[in-house]
Amino acid sequence: MLTLISLIFGSFFLYFSWGTVGLCFLLSSLVSMSLLQQNFSGSMNMYFSLNYFSTLMIFLSCILCLLALVSTPYEKTAPSYSVCLLVLCGVLSLAFSMSNIILFYIFFEASLIPTLMLIIGWGYQPERLQAGSYMMLYTVGASLPLLVVLIWWCVEGGSMSIFMLKNMGLTFPVFLTVVIYGAFLVKLPMYSFHLWLPKAHVEAPLAGSMILAGILLKLGGYGIFVMNNSFYMSPNSVSLAIVSLSMWGGFLATMMCLRQVDVKALVAYSSVGHMSIVSSGLILDQTWGVTSALITMLAHGASSSALFCLAYFSYTKSHTRNIPYMKGMLQMYPVLSFAWFVFCCINMAAPPTLNLVGELLVSSVLWNYSYLLAVVMGLMVFFSASYNMYLYSSINHGFHSNYLTGGTELKSFEKLSLFLHLTPLLLLFKGTLFIL
Repeated sequence: MLTLISLIFGSFFLYFSWGTVGLCFLLSSLVSMSLLQQNFSGSMNMYFSLNYFSTLMIFLSCILCLLALVSTPYEKTAPSYSVCLLVLCGVLSLAFSMSNIILFYIFFEASLIPTLMLIIGWGYQPERLQAGSYMMLYTVGASLPLLVVLIWWCVEGGSMSIFMLKNMGLTFPVFLTVVIYGAFLVKLPMYSFHLWLPKAHVEAPLAGSMILAGILLKLGGYGIFVMNNSFYMSPNSVSLAIVSLSMWGGFLATMMCLRQVDVKALVAYSSVGHMSIVSSGLILDQTWGVTSALITMLAHGASSSALFCLAYFSYTKSHTRNIPYMKGMLQMYPVLSFAWFVFCCINMAAPPTLNLVGELLVSSVLWNYSYLLAVVMGLMVFFSASYNMYLYSSINHGFHSNYLTGGTELKSFEKLSLFLHLTPLLLLFKGTLFIL
């Protein structure tokens, strides 16, 4: 782990050229892949804590930062852009590997700073300031009560180590469940606290959308996993109410996808629906639920990032994000249309993709608590297929729009970016089949 952190932050002493930063991300991805070889065990010391969950999240962070850099070569002349990506990758790697719960909280919050800089500095419209303000107010406002609870818990337990706090045997009031989970449910985000996410995605640049959907949302899921390992968070009436709200909100988010006309807003709302599955699996805290959450997070991290790449590449061809004006892509750009087909199938959990494995595993956990939750899950699966079919058919079928005639063919870096997004999905799918 020290090798990975030294590699990321050691690059600050080098010249911030696009090639240097890209090489740094490539080496970081390879080092993070070596962390996966733990033989189903974990390691912990006074500073770092590595387990199957954190190592996979670190690998996802490094490889998506590399893909964000590959997808935006036109930012070669802006060293500050590369600095933001490097800082964000380093902070996320530290957040996913801390054994000290207060340091985890610090790096959890510090990840907002480079993300805000990406949205404000390289966003497209003046509304990016409002989107950044929404993101900061929602996430920081929900996490400040958590800081108070964490300080109180560390004082009571006499330690800040996640492993030690779990074994103290201390109890806490049930109503604090909302405070403990609230900071991470807003980050995921859970429906009713999700309004900042579509605004942030619509106004963010391509790299901001890729990292926000691919990594930062997963930081909320990892936070719930850490809280379960630091507190005795057995399912109670409050947590079951949160699961019910999350599942019902995820169903409403999938219905809202059918009414969207902005392609980036549609992909953003689909993230809300997928993250409801993650939050439910983690809060119920059963083996299949946690496994389902982890698989869904990994699959969604790569597929949602690819969908935002496709949205941007289609925007460069049609010069609009309005779905009715982007139709007929199949006639003009068949390679791009094929990529839309592949990633829409992955996003709708068509077999044999990772998303399908995650949804099947969580269904049994939900049925164990309430068959109504399983029914809502089934409706989510159906309407998830519906809006992905709507997205693909609306953009690619029909007579081509006049807005597409002025576009250029797919460039080599765009094809490389789309192909590289498939690589982690194939690797993770092979590993999941081996484990199951």
